[in-house]
This record gives sequence, C-alpha cells and structure tokens, in this order.
Amino acid sequence: MANRLQGKVALVFGVGSVGPGFGNGRASAIQFAREGAQLYGTDIDAAAAEETARLVRDDGGEITVSTADITREADIAAAVQACLAAYGRIDILLNNVGGSMPGGPVEMTAEVWDRQFATNIDYVFLACKHVIPVMERQFAETGNGGSIINLASIAGLRHFGPNVAAYAASKAGVIKFSQVTGVQYAAKNIRVNTIVPGLMNTPLVESRLAVRRADGDVEALKRQRDAQVPMGRMGEAWDVANAAVFLASEEARYITATEIIVDGGLSAATRLPPETA
Repeated sequence: MANRLQGKVALVFGVGSVGPGFGNGRASAIQFAREGAQLYGTDIDAAAAEETARLVRDDGGEITVSTADITREADIAAAVQACLAAYGRIDILLNNVGGSMPGGPVEMTAEVWDRQFATNIDYVFLACKHVIPVMERQFAETGNGGSIINLASIAGLRHFGPNVAAYAASKAGVIKFSQVTGVQYAAKNIRVNTIVPGLMNTPLVESRLAVRRADGDVEALKRQRDAQVPMGRMGEAWDVANAAVFLASEEARYITATEIIVDGGLSAATRLPPETA
C-alpha cells in the first residue's frame, strides 16, 4: 500500500538523530513523507534536524524543520503555531524525544530525576496540551480529529537489565497517560496510542549507551543486546517507523488508548543479559 498519509500533516518532536544513521524520529519522518504526509519537525540539534530534512527532500518529501527544546513549553507552543502557519493543520503528532540515565533512588540526584521526567513525559503532556485543541477544531469542522503517537519503552513494562529507575517510571507514565487521554478524546476521533520499543540498534547505542554500559565497547554491547532478544537481534528504527505509519493511518482508525510493542518478543520473555540472569 502507498500514500496512506496523503493529505495529512505530521508534527514530529525529535526529528533528528543523536548520531549518523537513523534514530526512531528520523526514520519515522522519512516513512511519513514516503506515505504522502507533509512534515514539520523539531529537534534541539539544528544540524540533526537539517540532515533529516535533507534526507526527506532528497526522497521527494516536503518538510519544514526548526530548533526546539522540548523542556520549554514556549518552544512546544511555538512549534505548534509554526506548523499551523506552514500547513494549516496537524493530523499526526509524534512525540519521539526521550533519554535514559542510570541509577536508582539512592544514587540518582533529584536533578537527574526531574530532568528525566521533563525529557520523557512532561513534554508529552505539554505537546498534547497544545495540539489536542487543534485536533478538536478539526473534528468539529470535518469529523477528522487526528492521531497522537507517543514513544515509551519496554523499560516501562519490565525490568530488563539496567537500573534506570527514572527512565522506567517516566516511560510507564507515558503509557498510562496515553491510555487515559485516548479514552477521554475517543469520541472526538482523536486517537492516542503508544509505541513501546525494545532494544533497538540505533545511533544511540554507539553514541551514549556503550560508554555507560560497556566501557565504550560498542560491539560487546550489541552482542549482549542481540542475545537478550528472542528473535536473536535488536530491532531497527524502521521497525518503529513502520508502526508509527500504521498508527497514523486510517488502517488504525479503530485503535486508540493502547500500545504496540516493538521488541522482538523481549518483554514477553523477560530475558536478562547473561551477567544478570
């Protein structure tokens, strides 16, 4: 199937990538554009956002990008208004930003805890706060509300190895927030769903996680993560992107307040790495 998002406008927070290659936001933006959507994307890293824009345009898609810090409500509100100014509507909202820091309640500082919640769930609330009224107006005018897609993590479902208390708690919150909000706005055809990725082989592994969890040994960390997954391998950003396209499309018109788990069976198996099993 093609052109599943033709005529739709997608707002993507976290449209860049933390390193060369394809993170979830970049891959999703490219897939949205390939399916016919017009895109407005933001990222805190201007160069990363521009690289995504180049890739989308080289592929024949239409995109506008800007820099935004999603921990600032003013930046979120400005992005929403800029998207409306550029394209006149918002049919799809993808909240892709997130990040993890190691630690439990004793060793983690309150500042790190607060930052994790600001990065992983507070901005999801703020983005919905500013986008849902737009979708409500669209529903009143045309009967079409929109699709909101929030990214969580299997850390919000299971303890799968590393101690990341704030990340796990905030991502669990994203799942529950999406369920409650999806039910609240279902009658206005505003669908709110969550993608729950597992262990993904994205630039994040090399740029951040290897240093924190494997003393910089990228290949060792990749082997460990592959071994955890029942399918025998990590997923890719394109696996998340394909789930996002589905949830944004009319194929998912009767799906709201729920989750798609993209993890190769990991959360069902609750496998741990060899040293913690």
